[in-house]
Amino acid sequence: MLANRILRARSIWKGPNVVDFGVDLGEAIKSQTPVKTMVRSATILPRMVGAQFLVHNGKNYASVNVTEDMIGHKLGEFAPTRKAFHYRQTKNR
Repeated sequence: MLANRILRARSIWKGPNVVDFGVDLGEAIKSQTPVKTMVRSATILPRMVGAQFLVHNGKNYASVNVTEDMIGHKLGEFAPTRKAFHYRQTKNR
């Protein structure tokens, strides 16, 4: 069931999920100021390349630098929501 959910894409007639972040992206790229957002479902467009985003992961904001390889993906894919589990054996064994 999980594999089907991952492979399902947004309908073509709806187009990409474009979000207005409330700031001028060109100005943010030039001044290298991060754009703080909670919209993880926003599609990365070519005009966002070079911008730095602070994407909310449920607890805090993760830094995401957009590159050309990320075009077409979602912002939330690059801000993990779960920490990796590390099993640690006890010292007193």
